[in-house]
Amino acid sequence: MTSLDGVGELRQQFRTGKQELITAFREARPTVTAAATLLRRLAKHVDATLAELWARAAMPPEASLVAVGGYGRGELFPYSDVDVLVLLPKGADAHGDTALKASIEAFISACWDIGLEIGSSVRTLAECQSEAAGDVTVQTALLESRLICGARPLYRKLEQALAAKMDASAFLRAKTLEMRQRHTKYDETPYSLEPNCKESPGGLRDLQVLIWIARAAGLGRTWQALAAKGLITAFESRQLQRNEGLLRLIRARLHVVAGRREDRLVFDLQTAVAESFGYQATKAQRASEVLMRRYYWAAKAVTQLNQILLLNLEERINGSQQELMLPINEKFLDRAGMLEVASDDLYDRDPHAILETFLLYQQAPGIKGLSARTLRALYNARGLMNGAWRRDPANRATFMQILRQPVGHTHVFRLMNQTSVLGRYLWVFRAIVGQMQHDLFHVYTVDQHILMVLRNVRRFVIPEHAHEYPFCSQLMAQFDKPWLIYIAALFHDVAKGRGGDHSDLGATDVKRFCRDHGISKADMELIVFLVREHLTLSRVAQKEDLSDPEVVKAFATRMGDARHLTALYLLTVADIRGTSPKVWNAWKGKLLEDLYRATLRALGGAAPNLDAEIEARKVEARQMLALRSMLPDTEQPLWQTLELSYFARHEAGDLAWHARSLWRHVESTTPIVRARPSPVGEGLQVLVYAPDRQDLFARICGYFDGAGFNILDAKVHTTRKGYALDTFQVISPDLELHHRDLVSLVESKLTQALAAEGPLPEPRRGRLSRRVKSFPYTPRIALRPDEKAQRWLLQISTSDRAGLLYAIARVLARYNINLQLAKISTLGERVEDTFLVDGPLLQQNRAQLEIESELLDAVSLPA
Repeated sequence: MTSLDGVGELRQQFRTGKQELITAFREARPTVTAAATLLRRLAKHVDATLAELWARAAMPPEASLVAVGGYGRGELFPYSDVDVLVLLPKGADAHGDTALKASIEAFISACWDIGLEIGSSVRTLAECQSEAAGDVTVQTALLESRLICGARPLYRKLEQALAAKMDASAFLRAKTLEMRQRHTKYDETPYSLEPNCKESPGGLRDLQVLIWIARAAGLGRTWQALAAKGLITAFESRQLQRNEGLLRLIRARLHVVAGRREDRLVFDLQTAVAESFGYQATKAQRASEVLMRRYYWAAKAVTQLNQILLLNLEERINGSQQELMLPINEKFLDRAGMLEVASDDLYDRDPHAILETFLLYQQAPGIKGLSARTLRALYNARGLMNGAWRRDPANRATFMQILRQPVGHTHVFRLMNQTSVLGRYLWVFRAIVGQMQHDLFHVYTVDQHILMVLRNVRRFVIPEHAHEYPFCSQLMAQFDKPWLIYIAALFHDVAKGRGGDHSDLGATDVKRFCRDHGISKADMELIVFLVREHLTLSRVAQKEDLSDPEVVKAFATRMGDARHLTALYLLTVADIRGTSPKVWNAWKGKLLEDLYRATLRALGGAAPNLDAEIEARKVEARQMLALRSMLPDTEQPLWQTLELSYFARHEAGDLAWHARSLWRHVESTTPIVRARPSPVGEGLQVLVYAPDRQDLFARICGYFDGAGFNILDAKVHTTRKGYALDTFQVISPDLELHHRDLVSLVESKLTQALAAEGPLPEPRRGRLSRRVKSFPYTPRIALRPDEKAQRWLLQISTSDRAGLLYAIARVLARYNINLQLAKISTLGERVEDTFLVDGPLLQQNRAQLEIESELLDAVSLPA
């Protein structure tokens, strides 16, 4: 029988010992040495506990207990798993041998009983060999194995068997593919706003992969050993060790602050982790921003060094050092498709060659990347990229050549950023590398967002991407100097984080750049305009009434001419697309395009003629009705009850749909609800026609809120006969339902909701997203009369949450405020909603203050 008496006492010893180590770490200065000490001592503490349990379980003396995975490295993070292998001698049968099975089960149960969350496997030596041969994950775990206790000769046989069977080349290929797959999962960037400090590009896993590959090839187990083998320089070895130490420190602090295994620097924890480092918030930046900037710079260095060392390992393992090298010019060689410097001291002798590297990368056919030798030379040349180098006319000319090349911008600018060259040439860009954005709709750091916007602009030029945004591709094909928009993209957000208006500050920066780089006055004026106005088109399209000719006229005056308008439209689409995959939708694209086309007509010299435009829409709508075999004058019963504003705000397709749906129901006493797949993208278009009443809009919003629909837009009208005619663009969360089923569901359920009497139901309180909780947006309400003093413009900015629009509508209904137009704009987790309203109480100052106060309460986040 096995004897595991005293497990309770051992449990207390284990937990007390672990807590003492964590407490000492928490209270110590946050240094790399403190983290290394904690990881080592935690591993030893677990070693001693496991050895004691192994002895008490009366395991066979021929068996071994082996640490594998991260625990096998002899380091253990506070809440990481403990992976172990119970290694059995030849002939042992863990299933058939009852006594052996009981011992193993008792040992593993005891581990869990005392609080050790182990991942365990039980194998013979032959089984280890067999599984490792077919599974690179098992092979990797065993590669980092370490004997804890038990039979050392058996463990030595395992080491020898694995070494004999190891195919370094196959292992390299497998781990490289794994790493690429992992990088893809994490968006190919170390600059995610909530990075995984273990798994994201530039995280600890990237460093571990390098050591695994080196160990598999027998090239060394430490950075110093790799330096001794000539795979990295002594300086690179120190840099790897320093950045690895920082990442370990951050991960260890993250575990301690979270009180659980948590490798993601999520918003909820960033501030607490930062404060554990002693960082304090200032007026200029949050404590979390200081921490994250430090993390991003470490991750960036790891990314660079990983690239260099991985290429060197590949050359050494695959014997590709002797690959044929073709001279490109006197400075550079083509080494199997990789751009290689002709000599290690090229950049020291000729600093101009630094930017020439990237120009050649764009120009030379067949070049797909930079060699390890070139990457290393660039890494070591950072000190050469000083003020004099930036001011050198030859370098400025080369940089302009890079911008004016017909191809390769996306890759070359990303590569320049990865190698730190971009931030050292554009010093203002360096300030926003790793700069976080707390506006709740960007999902990238500022530098990565800028490069994403540049990529988006470039895609308008590339024929293979013309299907994505055909209209943008068509406009870009006709634009004479695309590189002007590339410069604007590089500078549009470059002044973020400085305080003040980043658009104005960025315009000043780009004006200086243009002067320094000899850009003509006319071109400079356009670039400066684009940076200064890069938010204007989006703001007008999403917040103002585009059916008002005065809005279009004022915007056209601000644009000046078609060239400025077109360039701004292209930059705006690229910018919104580069914030987050969630921000862009077809409805938002339609608003931008509608404003662009209306403004283009105004700039063409045609004064906005609303009467003529409305008449043209009516003619087109009648044609559509005729195509549907509708009788002549089908539209008249409805149209004769509607004001001019209705026709100004709806396109011909909507006019025809409304007339076709309502011609028999113009005087219906019951609500009419019709829905159809949205003609402008995803979701539904919903028509509601009903006798108007004070709470109608609120009841409609209440239904959509309860059903989980997201309202993108609402057009609200009241006919001369007192009927409400409201049209909504909505997105459904129930993607499993077919459009036809969804249409039927909405038509039925919304009709029932509008027939209901009694008080309005309370808004549902949905869960807030983590980003909203971590970075709440201060609600803002603006209520002011329009220019004609006939109606009021209500603008609301706040954090998004379920039930928000319904909560607003309830307040408006309570004060008998009529809604004429609603523009719903969702920017990630923030909303910017604009309503055109009227009502007698808005003319009374006291009542107006009460309305604003209640609206603020309604849109504020729950306590």
